[in-house]
Amino acid sequence: MNQGLILSIVNQAMYEILVLSVPLLGAAMVVGLVISIFQATTSIQEQTLTFVPKIVIVIIILMVAGPFFMNSMIDFTKNLFNLMATAKL
Repeated sequence: MNQGLILSIVNQAMYEILVLSVPLLGAAMVVGLVISIFQATTSIQEQTLTFVPKIVIVIIILMVAGPFFMNSMIDFTKNLFNLMATAKL
């Protein structure tokens, strides 16, 4: 395999990682920020208060965007196997 092909595969993999992780991490971060602001204004310093809302929002996003995530991963995997089948070693 030439280096251009390997770099292309790595580039596609990094893109897939970003596309699949940013919505989940971004939503969890926003919920954590909102809960932190709420805690700061009400002087409630419970450490476990942010855990449940973050988990709930991540599960909701996975249920809503799950088919998109799965199709994206399937397309990447099919492309990877096609490249492996046609690559000259």
